[in-house]
Parts: sequence; structure tokens; C-alpha cells
Amino acid sequence: MEDNAIVIVSGLPRSGTSMMMKMLEAGGVPVLTDYERTADEDNPKGYYEFERVKQIERDREWLPEACGKAVKMVSALLKHLPADYYYKVIFMRREMEEILASQHQMLVRRGEDTGRTGNDKMTALFRRHVQKVEEWIAAQPNIDVLYVHYSAVVVDPGPQATRINEFLGGGLDADAMAHAVDPSLYRQRA
Repeated sequence: MEDNAIVIVSGLPRSGTSMMMKMLEAGGVPVLTDYERTADEDNPKGYYEFERVKQIERDREWLPEACGKAVKMVSALLKHLPADYYYKVIFMRREMEEILASQHQMLVRRGEDTGRTGNDKMTALFRRHVQKVEEWIAAQPNIDVLYVHYSAVVVDPGPQATRINEFLGGGLDADAMAHAVDPSLYRQRA
């Protein structure tokens, strides 16, 4: 893996970003996380979040620490990445119905309002958002991107681990990455 690159694992919430962080860690990529958000029923293997990422619009002092590491960032924040760094983005894709079902289940478990916005409206909003993010990424000369589908990883992690290893320049333990995938956590299926 390139030492100067910052590996960003991104996607919509509940798209498999935590699973991807676990895979990268198992493969030998150092991860930038503060472990403030602990594992729970929704993410029993952990969230792999770094709280300062959420403040990237105002706080970029942590970026030098991220070089050569993987950090998780929700797709809405990618547009705030400064152009003076090189990024390798692994963008997680997942069936929209599964994302919405997973988000709904998480809100129910937490006793939070599941909202009044219907699935059709949320699907349209999320699709528009992802399209804009993909267009933005394509226009950035300092970003390389690999799109990875969640179900492809869960169903057959070996080939996906190989793809990810190649994208990151090789040298990772692709077998360990594949073995880090827990198919029992694929609970909302379209």
C-alpha cells in the first residue's frame, strides 16, 4: 500500500463500511479509529469510526495522521476532503432496500423516531446523493476510487479481497481480509 495515500472507506450509512474497515485491518492496513463508538447489536464487530472525521469541514489537523491508514467517512463528507492529499476511496454500494431496512432496524432498536419519509422518497434522495458524490469523485484528480458491492463481498469475499488488495497496491493479506467477513451479519437482504 502507498504510504502517502489516505484510504477512505465511504458509502451511505449501513452500506458495509464497518465490515470493509475490519477487512482492511485484518489485511494489514492500519486503521484510524478512536473506538469511542463501541460495538453493539447493530455492529457487533465495531463501528471503526474516528469522531474528528465528522468535523472535517472545520478540522483537518488530523489528516497527516491518516496518511498510510484507512479511515471511515460517510459519503456526504467526501466533498470536504482537501485537494492537497492523495486518497484511495473504497466506496461501498448496497441495495437501497437493504440500506433502508438496516437503518430502520437500527432506529427501532434505539427507540428513535423512524421518520415519516417513505421508502420511495428516501430511495430517490439517496440515489441522487450517490450520483452527485460519484460525479464529484470522478472530477477529482487526487482521488482513485474502487466501488465494492456489499453483497458481493458477503457472498464470495475472496475475489473482492483480491480486488481491494490490487487497488491498494498489493502486499495485503487477502486471505485474512476474506476471513474477516462474517456472513451471519448480512441480516437485511433484498
